[in-house]
Amino acid sequence: MIIANTQLGEITVEDGVIVSIDSDKKGQKVALPGLVDLHTHLREPGREDAETVDSGSRAAALGGYTAVCAMANTSPVADTAGVVEQVWRLGREAGLVDVQPIGAVTVGLAGEQLAELGAMADSAARVRVFSDDGHCVSDPRLMRRALEYVKAFDGVIAQHAEEPRLTVDAQMNEGEVAARLGLTGWPAVAEEAIIARDVLLAGHVGARLHICHVSTAGSVELIRWAKSKGWRVTAEVTPHHLLLTEDRATQYDPVFKVNPPLRTEADVLALREGLADGTIDCVATDHAPHSVEDKECEWAYARPGMLGLETALAIVVQTMGPRWDRIAEWMSFAPARIAGLAGQGRPLEVGAPANIAIFDPEVRWTVDPTAQASRSRNTPYAGMELRGRIEATYLRGEPTVLNGKATR
Repeated sequence: MIIANTQLGEITVEDGVIVSIDSDKKGQKVALPGLVDLHTHLREPGREDAETVDSGSRAAALGGYTAVCAMANTSPVADTAGVVEQVWRLGREAGLVDVQPIGAVTVGLAGEQLAELGAMADSAARVRVFSDDGHCVSDPRLMRRALEYVKAFDGVIAQHAEEPRLTVDAQMNEGEVAARLGLTGWPAVAEEAIIARDVLLAGHVGARLHICHVSTAGSVELIRWAKSKGWRVTAEVTPHHLLLTEDRATQYDPVFKVNPPLRTEADVLALREGLADGTIDCVATDHAPHSVEDKECEWAYARPGMLGLETALAIVVQTMGPRWDRIAEWMSFAPARIAGLAGQGRPLEVGAPANIAIFDPEVRWTVDPTAQASRSRNTPYAGMELRGRIEATYLRGEPTVLNGKATR
């Protein structure tokens, strides 16, 4: 089967594997290895009104993803082998992307007792990433124990860096905009203090630490310092933190409420620089669907979070430029490597699994929340014209998206 004429050439696939790339037949479309999202909220089980594994998988495929890592803050929490296997099986049934569950670090995300890390690692889902995302593992002794525990199977703790005692009632970034709007500020130091503590802990025990959704210039500097020490620290940035600033909140539109909050222009520029120079390893969407009731309400009562799967690639191209080799690293190779996903995040070459995203860099489209595959509508890009869109996605050679539409 011939996939497409791309900038690499004409790609031919047989039995789920790339068998040839004819460089004499190059086209204008961009072929990328299937994208991998290290930070997705699929909400199932428990909040199927906002998203399901099936609907989230469809959104992911439309965004060029062939694998997503599903966060543990479901109901019940994914803190046991039984729940992570349920999510894993739902992903296999949907069949649109590989769904890799992330296990909770602590029981019920309560931050008091370690969850069944070993049982989840040994389950059919083979969990390797653990996170209480949405909640910080704020107890340093518990965080150290978690880091030490996962060393046994080369796991990684993905930390939501937020010192909770510094963010009580916080609504948006602490600064002039928050003061003018009369909203309680979420200070940068709340993120930076936890990162500083945890990179020291990771260095001390020799364990793998991943920092979720980095949002401040100070955080970038701390991660750069940690890497200079040779510590096993990785980090991610979201598309919305690469593009949007706190100024979007001036009309109290809760679609722009997110945790960590949108920051300043200086922070945005530092994040882009950190991604470009390798301090930040990858882009992760933090795709966070919410029901209408949870999002379309007064700012103070709205749940934080934004959709991101279908728009991520276009936003990264817009903010970082069409640097296809680097985009492949940021959005495929690095997240697959961090999560330990065999068969994903591989260069497009003969003999590699045919996990492929075909991107048309010239098409222009306007983001319509009602046209997206997610069950939720909380995209911060509604009405925005973007350049470049996924035309086709292939999972092990099978099309999940063709001509910009999901195949099922």
